[in-house]
Amino acid sequence: MIIDLPDTSTAIVIRRLYEIREAGGAVTLGRVLTLVVGVDDGWSTEESIEAANEASREHPCRVIVVTMSPPDAAPSRLDAQIRVGADAGASEVILLHLSGPLAEHSDSVVLPFLLPDTPVVTWWPGTGPDRPADAPLGRLAKRRITGPTLGDPRAVLRRRQIGYSAGDTDLAWSNVTQWRALLASAIEHPRFGPIDSAVVSGPVTDASTELVAGWLAATLRVPVTRRVGTERIELTAAGESVAIARLSDHLAVLSRPGEHDSRVALGRRAIWDCLAEEMRRLDPDEIYENALAGLSQVLYEEAPDGDSHDGPLETRDLTP
Repeated sequence: MIIDLPDTSTAIVIRRLYEIREAGGAVTLGRVLTLVVGVDDGWSTEESIEAANEASREHPCRVIVVTMSPPDAAPSRLDAQIRVGADAGASEVILLHLSGPLAEHSDSVVLPFLLPDTPVVTWWPGTGPDRPADAPLGRLAKRRITGPTLGDPRAVLRRRQIGYSAGDTDLAWSNVTQWRALLASAIEHPRFGPIDSAVVSGPVTDASTELVAGWLAATLRVPVTRRVGTERIELTAAGESVAIARLSDHLAVLSRPGEHDSRVALGRRAIWDCLAEEMRRLDPDEIYENALAGLSQVLYEEAPDGDSHDGPLETRDLTP
């Protein structure tokens, strides 16, 4: 069920929510958190809602989606929409569109809709603010999630590192959880000694590749080279290498010393899956912080001709 409330107020929207609950039996019991979604320009609102709905099946929550017009675009106005039932996954979705000067006070508008005594997570689909903790919607949250990153990922992540606060994270980081797990298991090999160098390859526009390189540089404290090309990670120790390279959307090949190459499952992760992973934890992600810090230690090679437009590590697939 979708209910439109044009040119309204927070009091009217809240009253309508209570009426829906009384009429349909929907309650907030069992909601484990409030997810606030700040949709950036250039990102689809419906894609964001779909991802939030899928993530809410694992983490039942109230979803509050905030879109804004420029502060000088129109008089102050609040347009709202309520989605429940099949249109809201395992949650209830409240869409708030703020126009005019009201857009500068998004935290005050959202505050009355937060569930009492439950944590707040804020997610910005797209690039998001450089300092998430200082943004109006970020100040409401214990956990702040940015991404997928739009634009130049190296520049965005550099700003993100400068503006980092405990509780920040990025979907580009959860995007490579499976890669990190494969690497950890791959180096458990009797012939593989201490790592002395690493090479990380991936598309020039992919923030996940950047974070993997930063993570390896910060963790291993060895030279890490970032190349542009197909998705591949290679760790070298005493002239022998362990490497993982993507073969397809579902498979990768694992190469280890003295063994035949083996194929391993490595599916591309959907945005909702990455979002659900980040919503499982509310404590600071120190490894992500270290990955950001490690970016300054990465050595970059120039992109060879024709390789600068390779596809991203992970797609924007939203299929559950």
